[in-house]
Amino acid sequence: MKRQAVIFWIAIVLAAIGLLGNILFGGAGSLMNLLVPLIVFGVVFLLYKFPPARYNKRPKVKPSQRTMEKYNASKRGQSSAKRKNYPFQVIEGSKGKNDDQQPKYH
Repeated sequence: MKRQAVIFWIAIVLAAIGLLGNILFGGAGSLMNLLVPLIVFGVVFLLYKFPPARYNKRPKVKPSQRTMEKYNASKRGQSSAKRKNYPFQVIEGSKGKNDDQQPKYH
């Protein structure tokens, strides 16, 4: 096991022992002290799991017919033409190529 995992699990076990000892030997006052953090944790968990509707809304926009035509045309064109033809070409130099003159490291 990694060192951080061992330290994490030791901290969890010690926290559980401390909570159990506080509940068993602390009396009713310790339960009230634990109640507030448990409520806060529960509220945060519920808001995370079920966010309010006003934060979850996304406007639904229907694309126009012209946009859909462009989108469909581009999809059809992509599958048939994988490579574009550019009007450029490579022009060979007049010096000629000599491997001895090239540096060993680029």
